[in-house]
Amino acid sequence: MLATDVAPAPAWVRAMPAPAKVHGVQAAKVLTIQYQIQQTGYWCGPAATRIALSAKTGNLPSQQQLANELPTTTNGTDWIGQVTRVLNNRLGTSYYETKEMPNDPPTQAQRDLLWRDVVYDIDRGWAIVANIVAPANNHPPGYPNYTVWHYFTVIGYDSSNSSVKIADPANFGGYQQYWISFNQLATLIPPKGYSA
Repeated sequence: MLATDVAPAPAWVRAMPAPAKVHGVQAAKVLTIQYQIQQTGYWCGPAATRIALSAKTGNLPSQQQLANELPTTTNGTDWIGQVTRVLNNRLGTSYYETKEMPNDPPTQAQRDLLWRDVVYDIDRGWAIVANIVAPANNHPPGYPNYTVWHYFTVIGYDSSNSSVKIADPANFGGYQQYWISFNQLATLIPPKGYSA
């Protein structure tokens, strides 16, 4: 998909106002990453973390190593803060912060902060890992017809149509990388959070 080929979102998502404009950034940018499909049904956290790391380094751990570090169990990765900690540890930085989005739907201030984080971080070469809850009535492309608790990586944005590029380790329906509207991203994250 091109940035012009944004996956359709429900009408109530499309009706949301646009996020606040961010000045001093590129019109669009996509990071170069190394994509991997998650190796188990519950390793979306490790796989999304690895994809984010690949935007900054070629020295990449295995999904198994990341599952141990997060830690991830057969129940998945409990909290986005675990991802933030591992990203910072692996990259030797304190750049990443955990951003919570408890309001569903998110407030305008939460949406504006998310958009600022997306464009600011991606402009500087940092991918974002998002912990999402995708109900059956608001799915990214290819998702099965039930609620999905998941992690994926935001690797690009296009401000001309307020869209974001996702690297999705689940590979649902064969969709590894795709564009969704920013508004859809903002509705998928609550009540979870993201590392930015």
